[in-house]
Amino acid sequence: MGSLQLDDFVAGWVGGAAAVIVGHPLDTVKTRLQAGQGYGSTFNCVLTVYRNESVVGFFKGMSFPLVSIAVYNSVVFGVFSNTQRLISQHRYGNCNHPPTLMDLALASMATGAVSVGIGGPVDLVKIRLQMQTQTFLEANLNLKHRTGGVSVQAAYRGPVHCVGTILRQEGVAGIYRGSSAMMLRDIPGYCLYFIPYTFLCGWISPDGCLSPSPFSVWMAGGIAGAISWGSATPMDVVKSRLQADGVSFNRYRGVIDCISQSYHSEGLKVFFKGLTVNAVRGFPMSAAMFLGYELSLRALREQAETNP
Repeated sequence: MGSLQLDDFVAGWVGGAAAVIVGHPLDTVKTRLQAGQGYGSTFNCVLTVYRNESVVGFFKGMSFPLVSIAVYNSVVFGVFSNTQRLISQHRYGNCNHPPTLMDLALASMATGAVSVGIGGPVDLVKIRLQMQTQTFLEANLNLKHRTGGVSVQAAYRGPVHCVGTILRQEGVAGIYRGSSAMMLRDIPGYCLYFIPYTFLCGWISPDGCLSPSPFSVWMAGGIAGAISWGSATPMDVVKSRLQADGVSFNRYRGVIDCISQSYHSEGLKVFFKGLTVNAVRGFPMSAAMFLGYELSLRALREQAETNP
């Protein structure tokens, strides 16, 4: 049976870092739109954030995902690749046997289930930091004024303070707020991520090529990202609302309650908030992710062959 290959985890880390740098500004816009803050259109949200917070506003909370999402992506690619090889070894007796559609689906579903353990807390902290439209000092001064001088903690100073505050106020369960919605988003979402990528990569690559070209990887990764994020939007809205909930008061009791309240107050269109941003953001972010992954994986394996 094939052994665990660590180069997939390392290459996944590189791909994750590349994706965060490319996709974080649009991710901030997506989060603000989905949380129901009254921005209206995507264009109005971009203008409002820029007018009130300048360019810096689009990069709020980026330091935490730059580190954590890189680790998260490392787990995603490492689990997917090793699970796929394990399935091929079990079914065909050869871990390098080309995977079938069912093989890819099983590996993708396993990846989606495992990823929530790390991705849930990462997304929660990222969203809480992105939702802040004021600095910690400004928020406390405003609340002191409104509450007659009583100091009330209204903002997070950074990722570590955010985690500490959530643990203190909501317990360990608070760190995994929205994880059920994330599971419902990611299990089908990763199927619509890795499966299109694998088939598109093979389709775009010229006949006779042993490995896909950088252009094939970039294009296939971008299209797969747009498909995956676009289709995941309804459950992504629910997840974002649940994770943004609890900053000032708890509005939702769970996934079903969030869906019900959102539908009754805003109609069916609420579940497609951020669809355009998700699809547009999904292309460059996933293109950068897969390109960073594939190129670094090749470099690692070439180095291993050169220095056995």
